[in-house]
Amino acid sequence: MKKFVALIILVQTFPFFNRINAFPDEGMWIPVLIEKYNIDIMKEKGFRLSAEDVYSVNRACMKDAVLSFGGGCTGAVISPDGLLITNHHCGYGQIQRLSTVEQDYLANGFWAMSRDEELQCPGLFVTFLKRMEDVTDEMMKGLSDDMDTEIRDMVLDSNSEKIRRNAVEGTHFTASVSPFFMGNQYFLLVYETFHDVRLVGAPPSAIGKFGGETDNWTWP
Repeated sequence: MKKFVALIILVQTFPFFNRINAFPDEGMWIPVLIEKYNIDIMKEKGFRLSAEDVYSVNRACMKDAVLSFGGGCTGAVISPDGLLITNHHCGYGQIQRLSTVEQDYLANGFWAMSRDEELQCPGLFVTFLKRMEDVTDEMMKGLSDDMDTEIRDMVLDSNSEKIRRNAVEGTHFTASVSPFFMGNQYFLLVYETFHDVRLVGAPPSAIGKFGGETDNWTWP
């Protein structure tokens, strides 16, 4: 397998975006179900991509560019070399750990002018969704309507473990099985994680943290 090097640039979402007159749909949509439930509404509102452009296991799509950053934030890949971008507050702890008295990257910012100047971020990882699959039927095997709750949970755990193990056997991927719609539907999610993450650029905190939590949680 070719080694993947994830590069990171940290920026702030500036408050002038708050003046754009946009009204979000408030949707937390399931990627694998977009074609079935959401794409027509999205196109009515001006969306120009196809459902396959958003989620596909057979071709490059948006899911391949969107990542989980450190397990708690999101980011996006913006170059063929693995350069990624995320919000300043998501990388704040890493910038702090890399800073020293002599090199205060929090106060002064940082920019690598070459690959050799990139700073390794120990412990940081990024995760990509490889595929989703409806596994409701497999999760329901062995269940009955009159089953005790404790036994039901044990059966679900056993089924989940078997599904996850079979999904990633012989690969470097990881997997989870998650309930949706109050446990009426279950999806297998297969992930690929990279641990070679390096700092390429970060603005000074005076810029990166401008607006603070108020602007961070204001949308649009």
